[in-house]
Amino acid sequence: MADIITLNGWVLALLQAALFVACAPLLTIWVKRNKCMLQNRRAPSLLQPYRDLSKLFRKQIVLSDNASPLFRVAPYIVFAATVLAAATIPLLSTNLPTAAIADMIVLVGFLAVSRFFLALAGMDIGTAFGGMGASREVSLSSLAEPAVLMVIFTLAMSAESTNLASVMHYLHDAGLVLRPSLLFALFGLMLVAVAETGRIPIDNPATHLELTMVHEAMILEYSGRHLALMEWAAQLKLMIFGVLIVNIFFPWGIAIELSIAALLIALLTVAAKLLLLGLVLAFAETALAKMRVFLVPQFLNLAFLLALLGALSHIILEVDI
Repeated sequence: MADIITLNGWVLALLQAALFVACAPLLTIWVKRNKCMLQNRRAPSLLQPYRDLSKLFRKQIVLSDNASPLFRVAPYIVFAATVLAAATIPLLSTNLPTAAIADMIVLVGFLAVSRFFLALAGMDIGTAFGGMGASREVSLSSLAEPAVLMVIFTLAMSAESTNLASVMHYLHDAGLVLRPSLLFALFGLMLVAVAETGRIPIDNPATHLELTMVHEAMILEYSGRHLALMEWAAQLKLMIFGVLIVNIFFPWGIAIELSIAALLIALLTVAAKLLLLGLVLAFAETALAKMRVFLVPQFLNLAFLLALLGALSHIILEVDI
């Protein structure tokens, strides 16, 4: 019986990872549709990102004469690393076999591997745009990763673990409690998520202007299925940070036990929270303008400061109590 339960758990873990990957384009198009409605523009269909990916997968790959084997293999590594990062995050349930490897530091490592090969691919061809985008990406990551790690340390001090499932269990059992440490950590992670996913005001994923590009500059030379994998990985990264925000800081509704009813409730709850988060992101991107590149370090310094205040408030207020 135990072997059957374990087998079913692995099947559910694979299905959860597949659901994570398959639904990533939906979150992106949901944000875009809300932005279009707020700006009085005609909104695209919910199936549009899947049509775009399907069209790119069918197109022929065009490579530069200067492309090395690294340029050819980078999209597969970037996509695989992002999928592995998504697989470590409890989406519907924390009681799965993958919960043992759902460590926040491992998650940061997978995202760092993806970013590393993305930057290398941007510089491989030798174009000015690719080098500029890679330089900006590495500069931003050097400021964003310390803020992410500080958020992790704040959560780890509260739950006494860096395991995502353990943190979600702890916050789920604690209930709705207003803690300054978690509030600061939430705001810090939200600012980092905006920078890591290339959203406004840090970057604009819908532009191709050379003075504003970061992510788009690194993938300008890609086409066909290579471009599809890069675009899908970017959509998946937005989904990763969205799920992290809603499942860590608002873990209510996530399935603690493996039952059909609990999993269905978790699916509906997570979907509702992601839809609300997408609506908030659309409002923010409509109200804000793209900031100058020279101001981005101040933005990420604010994220680090908020995360640091979360850690200090935990030490001062909660440990003493």
